[in-house]
Amino acid sequence: MLKYRLLLFFALSIAALKLTAQTVTMEKIELAGELINVYYSLDDSNPNHEYQIDLYSSKDNFAEPLTKVSGEVGAEIKPGVYHMISWNAYEEIGGYEGELALEIRARVYIPFVKITGFDAGAKFKRGQAYPLLWKSGNMGGQIDIELYRDQSRVGGDRNVPNSGKYEYAFEGSAKPGKDYRLKFTNTRNRDEATYTGYFQIVPKIPIVIKVGALAGLAAGAYLLLNSSGGSESGGSSAAEPLAGHPDFPDP
Repeated sequence: MLKYRLLLFFALSIAALKLTAQTVTMEKIELAGELINVYYSLDDSNPNHEYQIDLYSSKDNFAEPLTKVSGEVGAEIKPGVYHMISWNAYEEIGGYEGELALEIRARVYIPFVKITGFDAGAKFKRGQAYPLLWKSGNMGGQIDIELYRDQSRVGGDRNVPNSGKYEYAFEGSAKPGKDYRLKFTNTRNRDEATYTGYFQIVPKIPIVIKVGALAGLAAGAYLLLNSSGGSESGGSSAAEPLAGHPDFPDP
């Protein structure tokens, strides 16, 4: 059970654009067990705008956005009515006691990169280079492109020009797996980062082919050994029963 009292006070802030009109309206707040659901509407005279939406609390004096949130929160939120943010308050702040205020902040979202032409779920061979494509924001500058396996960094290239294209060579040391993704980071502000979808890395030469090749070599060696006839001195053929072998008793 939550041990704090929730003040029904919500501040709304929005980064204004010139010559356009934007409004944020709090529609409803509801308590659902350990969750707090915040409903809001975002109106913009330009429907093509996208927003960065964050939820803050007074627990840290609105210093950092809350992280245990889901729903229509984060980047690339379109204008519309009755958006919902679901916050797991208990998971984020535990048994906090006291009054609590929440604040929604919205700003027009202009990404430093917007990844395009990336086939999430695709397979990439380790040690091989592939072209990456993205739309560059109006900031230019440089970015880091890093390979992650789940939450662990595998490798990457630093200070890549934010030009919208790059030839990236997947690390040859990467182990085959399906839980890989690329992270793009703005070197001017490392809090700005975006990930591709998950994809698979496979061996440069498929394992089945390697095993087949080894099996072929073994078969060739077997045939070579077994095709050798007896020596000129009258030795036995390799195909004849071997005396002394437990499966072939001595005559």
